[in-house]
Amino acid sequence: MIIHSAKKKVRLLSRILKKFDIKEIIISPGSRNAPLIIEFTGQDFFKNYSIVDERSAAFFALGIAQQQKYPSILVCTSGSALLNYYPAIAEAFYSKIPLIIISADRPQKWVDQGEGQTIRQHEVFKNHSYFNTTLENQTHEQINDTIEKAIKISIEKQGPIHINIPFDEPLYETIQNEEEKIIPKKYQLNFPEIPEKKLQKLLEIWNQSKNKIILAGQHYPSDFLQKQLEKLSQDKDLIVLTENISNLHHEQFINNIDQTIFGLNNQSLSLLKPDLLITVGRNIISKKIKQFLRKYKPKHHWHIEITDIAPNTYEALTEHINSHPEIFFSQFLFLIYDQMKKDGTYQNQWLAIKNRNKKRHRQFLEKTPFSDLKIFDFLEKNIPENFMIQWSNSSEIRYAQLFDFRKSIIHFSNRGTSGIDGSSSTAIGAAKITEKPTLLISGDLSFLYDSNGLWNKYIPNHFKAIVINNGGGEIFNFIPGPSKTQALNDFFVTKHSLKIKKMVEMFQLKYIYINNSESLKEKFPDFINNHSKPQIMEIDTSEIANYQILKDYFEFLFDNSK
Repeated sequence: MIIHSAKKKVRLLSRILKKFDIKEIIISPGSRNAPLIIEFTGQDFFKNYSIVDERSAAFFALGIAQQQKYPSILVCTSGSALLNYYPAIAEAFYSKIPLIIISADRPQKWVDQGEGQTIRQHEVFKNHSYFNTTLENQTHEQINDTIEKAIKISIEKQGPIHINIPFDEPLYETIQNEEEKIIPKKYQLNFPEIPEKKLQKLLEIWNQSKNKIILAGQHYPSDFLQKQLEKLSQDKDLIVLTENISNLHHEQFINNIDQTIFGLNNQSLSLLKPDLLITVGRNIISKKIKQFLRKYKPKHHWHIEITDIAPNTYEALTEHINSHPEIFFSQFLFLIYDQMKKDGTYQNQWLAIKNRNKKRHRQFLEKTPFSDLKIFDFLEKNIPENFMIQWSNSSEIRYAQLFDFRKSIIHFSNRGTSGIDGSSSTAIGAAKITEKPTLLISGDLSFLYDSNGLWNKYIPNHFKAIVINNGGGEIFNFIPGPSKTQALNDFFVTKHSLKIKKMVEMFQLKYIYINNSESLKEKFPDFINNHSKPQIMEIDTSEIANYQILKDYFEFLFDNSK
């Protein structure tokens, strides 16, 4: 026997979720959502998580969906609880991660009538979601069709949808039934090939373009795409540019964009201007490559992605290829493989700059004292094979772009909105759903901001975090502008004296403190290899002028006198 809510539409919702094999449900407590809690916790099919803080719960769900590429469910009560989901929903929208939000509500007649925990919930996420509905005054058939449509949209669009359900009291009534025999089947997506006529048009542009760039943004690991880009890089008139969250690596690629072009003068940059730019994946971290491509615009820009709106990031978009990169390149490589230029010079121009700056990079790091930059040098060499790194935003994800981690390491970050909120919660959700050892690398502000990310009982033993505590938002010391104002320390850097140790110990996790190179070398092996308990390592660089070391680094790379 299983326990159901007495509410018919909740039982129908449950049945449809089973049909689509959606079972990861993150619930925050409340009373108005009691029918949903009763329904989902009353049967073994669903895997339920109880997380009090709705903002943290939403990012936790995001981490699960990020890894599965399949929807997870968020369930909350009525009122402001629902609004706390919004940061994660915006991230899911821009990072193309499927989330299904199910909110309890009071009947619509009580909205704006002074009832407690009652706000305008209908379509509250409409600017950052693909489908919104309120299930009230509909027939059984209409509710069935609406829910199925919503779920299909979340899967196909790879993004968030919102189902709002008003409930009359009583809320806690239950019924018992024999368990239904529903055979779950994940929804299958079909992706058509590119029409031959369009391929021929693109082939003409390819052949007319001498200098070509493939720029890869945030992307799931793909061995197939990796091999395709390796084949394409045999064309010496083409260069592949990636970032670590592209999860694509090769010695013939430019894997550290800022390290390559940060300090080049206009004359050098103009020689690198592409005729054709092909972009794959989502958002790019490097501000310098954006500035470069906006100033030295390509004649043609193709963006390859299944999306309703192709981002025109470089103000030069000429073709949106609404397909997966792997599908497109499978067809296109067949057409161009015998026409690749094996004697071109464009790729070698890029690689010459890369190799020169790689050498200078190593020379600078050999003499660099303990600092944020030196810590990343250590992490590059010492994080083992087959880890998953979840990067927080701001300084950490940008430092990471200067280093080449082991190829078996996979990288994720909330780069849809690039906010510092939710990094810990996302990383823990991702770690919970995979057995892969997971390392969050975070700044102090991001870690403190999402402190409730540690407030759940689902943190797996193979999760660990490194918090680089430089005493505030150190990135604002580096970027031009803030230092010229009167508000640098209090309103940009936001220096603080909060104790991360006390926060970590409150949540009963293992804490390790580091403030010098010797201690890091000594304690890191056990920290990274011991998976008996979740661990948090704080690396304190708050007394070090990290921003000055980073400025010196870039000046050294591009000093032509050296």
